[in-house]
Parts: sequence; structure tokens; C-alpha cells
Amino acid sequence: MDIENLSIKDIKNLIVTTKDEEKEELWQAIKNDTRKGVQTLLKAHEREEKERLRIAALYRYENECRKRGHKFVAGVDEVGRGPLAGPVVVSAVILPANFFIAKLNDSKKLSESTREKLYDIILENAVAVNTAVIDEKTIDRINIYQAAMNGMYQAIYGLAVKPDEVLIDAMPLDSLEIPHQSIIKGDAKSASIAAASIVAKVTRDRMMNDFDKIYPQYGFAQNKGYGTKEHVEALRKYGPCKIHRCSFEPIKSMVNF
Repeated sequence: MDIENLSIKDIKNLIVTTKDEEKEELWQAIKNDTRKGVQTLLKAHEREEKERLRIAALYRYENECRKRGHKFVAGVDEVGRGPLAGPVVVSAVILPANFFIAKLNDSKKLSESTREKLYDIILENAVAVNTAVIDEKTIDRINIYQAAMNGMYQAIYGLAVKPDEVLIDAMPLDSLEIPHQSIIKGDAKSASIAAASIVAKVTRDRMMNDFDKIYPQYGFAQNKGYGTKEHVEALRKYGPCKIHRCSFEPIKSMVNF
């Protein structure tokens, strides 16, 4: 295939319009074209192909479920077990089979702006999404582990589409009456769990940003309720507010709980 006399714009259009079975020949021609602009197109293509392979690998668990005849596979993850303030948030997400979402990953590995963009993509394209919010009073009453577990059951059973199988980030759900498996570090291994981690993280971060406007002295917009040095210093100066978890150290020593 001869592309030497084509402009960069023409080559871009050719990439879009060329049939898949003819693409290999086109990319070989692009590789042989030494023009800087053409090589830039090639590098962008190689990055995209690498990303597609990475995302495809994230669907390994989901595809194993589908091989067992389980069409709707939900991923579940929680955010907020460690903070001194605010809720724990759990999300369950069912993605379309092998749906490509560039940059999809464990929410902790993504920037805030990327999480926000992926959050919108997930909500717009998911088969079903449900989020459970367990407040600080419940956390204090039943403990954080039980609160996170209860949130997982709520998130799963509240899905508009009943999942055929559930993939859970680490936590065992022995009472779940749906086929399921717990995956250690699942938010980095499963597309569905990664999507759930993003939805839960963005939901909770937005809540903490709102709480920051009500209780600005604690810096919730920056620390999201985690026990940073500044947050602990504010606690010592002002004492806990209504959304602090009174059963957590160092708050427990400040209140009659």
C-alpha cells in the first residue's frame, strides 16, 4: 500500500475507513513511512493497542463467569474503611461484556480528573449500577467491617438487574445467595470491580467535599476524612464534629462513647 504521497490528514481518514482485514497492510505502510507526523500516528496507535490489551486482560474473571453461562457479572468494591470521618461507600457495577473503557483501573491509581471522567462513562454505559452509603453512626454502632459488609449486600441486592455472579474485592460474603468469588486486590484485576471502585470513590469524595463546606476547619476536601497530620491537629483543636467516627482512635478518647 502506497501512502507516501498522502497527507497526514488523508492517512488519518484512511485509518478510519480501511476495513479491518486490510488494516495490517496499512499499518505496515505507516511503519515504513519515515515522516515525523506519520510516526506520531503510529506511536498513538501502538499506545492504544497496548491499552486495549491491558483492558482485555481485566475481563478475565468476567469472561470465565460467562463461560459458565453467567451473563450478568457484577463487580463490588468499597471505599472509606480507614477514615476518621464520613461514611463508607459501596458500589456494585455490571458492565457490558468486554466493554472498552480506556484508563480503567483501581481508583487509587487514577487522578481525580480521570476518575471523574470514567465515573460518567461507567454510569452512561453500565448495564446496572447501585451504591450503598453507610453513615458514621452505623459504623460506630456495628463496627466498620460489618458496616462495609452490609453495604456490599445492599449494593448487590439493590441492582436493577440481578447479577448471575458477583466478583467482590477481597471481602467474603458467606450469606450471599448468588454465585460469587472474592478476589484479593480485585480492583486491579477485574474490570467490574475496578469500575465499582471508581463509582464508590467519586461518590464518597463528592460527599466529603460537601461536608467540607459545612465543617471547613477539618480540611475534608483535601483529606477526605483520613487521619492526616492536619486533620488530627484540627481534631485536637476543635474536637469531633457530627460526621466523625467516635469509635475510632484518636477520636474515641475525646468523647464519652
